[in-house]
Amino acid sequence: MNHPMPHLSLLKRALPDAFVEVLSTRFGTRFSMTEAIRLHHGRDESAFDPMLPDAVVFAHSTEEVADIVKLCSQYEVPVIPYGTGSSLEGHLLAIRGGISLDVSEMNQVVAVNAEDLTATVQAGVTRKALNVHIKDTGLFFPIDPGADASLGGMAATRASGTNAVRYGTMRENVVSLTVVTAAGKIIKTARRARKSSAGYDLTRIFVGSEGTLGIITEVTVKLYPHPEAISAAICNFATVEDAVHCVITTIQMGVPVARVEFLDAAFVKAVNVHSKLTLKESPLLLFEFHGSEASVKEQAELVQEIATDHNGMEFTWATNPEDRTKLWSARHNAYFAGLQVKPGTRAITTDVCVPISKLAESISTTVADCEQSSLPSLILGHVGDGNYHVMLLVDPAKPEEFVEAEKINHALVSRAIQMDGTCTGEHGVGLHKMPFLIEEHGEDALDLMRALKRAFDPKNIMNPGKIVALD
Repeated sequence: MNHPMPHLSLLKRALPDAFVEVLSTRFGTRFSMTEAIRLHHGRDESAFDPMLPDAVVFAHSTEEVADIVKLCSQYEVPVIPYGTGSSLEGHLLAIRGGISLDVSEMNQVVAVNAEDLTATVQAGVTRKALNVHIKDTGLFFPIDPGADASLGGMAATRASGTNAVRYGTMRENVVSLTVVTAAGKIIKTARRARKSSAGYDLTRIFVGSEGTLGIITEVTVKLYPHPEAISAAICNFATVEDAVHCVITTIQMGVPVARVEFLDAAFVKAVNVHSKLTLKESPLLLFEFHGSEASVKEQAELVQEIATDHNGMEFTWATNPEDRTKLWSARHNAYFAGLQVKPGTRAITTDVCVPISKLAESISTTVADCEQSSLPSLILGHVGDGNYHVMLLVDPAKPEEFVEAEKINHALVSRAIQMDGTCTGEHGVGLHKMPFLIEEHGEDALDLMRALKRAFDPKNIMNPGKIVALD
């Protein structure tokens, strides 16, 4: 990727022979240095070129992770945790080589405490797998980033998704973590009590740390009762501004919508083609309401009135599960639908989050920037909490298109920060958003982050070069 980021310089060194021998003896076929497996672990959904680790190890337990990390610490070999590889900002790229520690086979549900509304899972359990496991309890886990991401990865990137407007993000829904530190020690960040005033909040420090402070091996999350009734509706608008102002009014009036998703006309068209739908190709809002039969009806009627006041077109209801599933499956596949708009291109995706009062201005200005660009662009968002995403399609053979895309990204992010927003609402920092942290947090705050990194990881082996650079 043609991106002027000096910390991307590769500072690799060969793995020590003794290190390789110990791992290959201990893990057998679960230790690999083959190029195909390294390539699989050296790329994600970002537009960065692959950056391969020197080897991959598949762990099956917290104790195995601890043993691997102790060895990495002894030989000062970088170690990068790997879940499903669905990250979007270059989180798992091995810019210093080292070991990709794959926890995807740590996929056991450790405990479900239905009475306490919690579940504890190994880091490789995906959100869909957890919900399948607990389907007979009457409970569900609501955090839904779209991709079937692992719970460990979701905690590490502080993920959220379509349900965040009602149920919050991973930050609010992680009760406790089991973490292997950079020294190979195993710690538990909290108990399962719903609140505590005992010491520093280590859980919140590791949630969102992207593998730079330690490796998450188990996650205890909150569960929620399935709502008595669920209803979904879509409504088209003539303009982006009308759609966004409808959302702003809905949130400001305190309507407890479970989901409200925005797709611009380009994304609606892409979704129609990819998922074989016939949605009207204009700016669209997709709502979902949770609650009792009466409350869902009341919420939906109120939102319909709000939409009408903002020039919304006819509501289309999806009350049966099959129709709702079809709509939300199409929304979750929007990323892949966008990629098909111009086959052969690569996607630069970016997200920001702004205060809800600034959402219309932020999106409208971004739309104007995209309209002036020659690049195909698509916009969608979890706009109920001020978070939206932009997908820009670039030709890999044309470096100038990467430059143009990054110019749009820089303008978008800088505006969001000036509006008292953030450079990333849910993608995380990885490599792509590192240059914006000074603008958002200031150098003094970054110095504290670096000090935290050095205290937790003095040898700088934990996913080095991500979030904050120490050299």
